[in-house]
Amino acid sequence: MSRARWTARWIAQWIARCIAGGFGTGFAPVAAGTVASAVATLVGAALLWWSPFALPAAVLLAILGGVWAVRAVQVEGDPGWVVIDEFAGQWIALLGPAAVTPLGLLAAFLLFRLLDVTKPGPVGWADRRHGAGWIMADDLIAGAIAAGILWAVRWRWPGVFG
Repeated sequence: MSRARWTARWIAQWIARCIAGGFGTGFAPVAAGTVASAVATLVGAALLWWSPFALPAAVLLAILGGVWAVRAVQVEGDPGWVVIDEFAGQWIALLGPAAVTPLGLLAAFLLFRLLDVTKPGPVGWADRRHGAGWIMADDLIAGAIAAGILWAVRWRWPGVFG
């Protein structure tokens, strides 16, 4: 293998590990998923504040980049350091509240983490599947359920999140 090809392959693997590991958050010494979700909440709040289109675009990039990265690093199972799925799921959950408020951000964070940890129904079903897409899927489903619950709360009590 030529030096240029080896270098390009090494760079691609490094980028894939950075993405899969949530740009370093996956290597937190304790509760990497929670750390990743907290960072994702802050980044997601900034994206929502910046533009209403930024967060949905980031979700799409996280899903596509996450599936690519997880495949590229060829992980077995769902190792704790792979947290790009937490970013994508948390960002989906942040689509539920109407506005960027401390209560809305906290509710999205706590509800997503509760669903991600307890893995009820379809979240647990997706978690038991294998492959890069399924590593992402359980968190995407948890995020969608959290967003739906938050949307329903917002619909029932319009002023609750600000």
